[in-house]
Amino acid sequence: MYVLPEKAEGHMSDIAVQVDNVHKSYVLGPVAVPALRGVDLTVQKGEFVAIMGPSGCGKTTLLNLIGALDLPSRGSIYVDGVDIGSLSDNRLSDLRRDRIGFVFQSYNLVPVLTAAENAAYVLELKGVGAAERRQKIHALFERMGLAQYLDSRPLKMSGGQQQRVAVARAIASEPAVVLADEPTANLDQATGGALMDLMRELNRERGVTFVFSTHDPMVLSRADRVVRLVDGAVVSDGPETN
Repeated sequence: MYVLPEKAEGHMSDIAVQVDNVHKSYVLGPVAVPALRGVDLTVQKGEFVAIMGPSGCGKTTLLNLIGALDLPSRGSIYVDGVDIGSLSDNRLSDLRRDRIGFVFQSYNLVPVLTAAENAAYVLELKGVGAAERRQKIHALFERMGLAQYLDSRPLKMSGGQQQRVAVARAIASEPAVVLADEPTANLDQATGGALMDLMRELNRERGVTFVFSTHDPMVLSRADRVVRLVDGAVVSDGPETN
């Protein structure tokens, strides 16, 4: 089993995510198409940050880079003080497992597993024993209003319930940051609002750092900061004022 490098000390110790002059281009035939153009972003631990912008502006690309699902063409990204660009493929996998939680708009739950088994999957990968996994997930489901769904299969649950399980899975291992790509996109307004309120409560109660993409004003209104992307570049970064 690979061991990740120690976290950087000093000023990086309070930073969950640091993005420095990041560029990303995709080669389509003979043409390189830029998706991100010199993005700078700092997310402090415990923040609740939204990334917004029109379709194709680079929101998902940026989240994928922060989540070590892809690498930048140029620039540096640090997650919990670790330079993603310095890691081998195996250590990138360890970073994703140990320090990053993911919430996808399509839920990405395993249909043959129960809700509890889905939520405990990362803990199992990390070698947490069965009894400790059970205790953690039961307590987490109780807090998130999911206690009655421990043994339910995803396909028997509503979209909102599945997304709550996805959030539980993302935070169960206490990662440095949770990345959520359009987490309310497949939910109605009331269910999406309830999910965001829950995520906000987990942020405040447990200090979970969230970075999420969205174009929904309801979601944006709950953010500490809104980072606006246009054509792959940050055009504003600050409190939501609408």
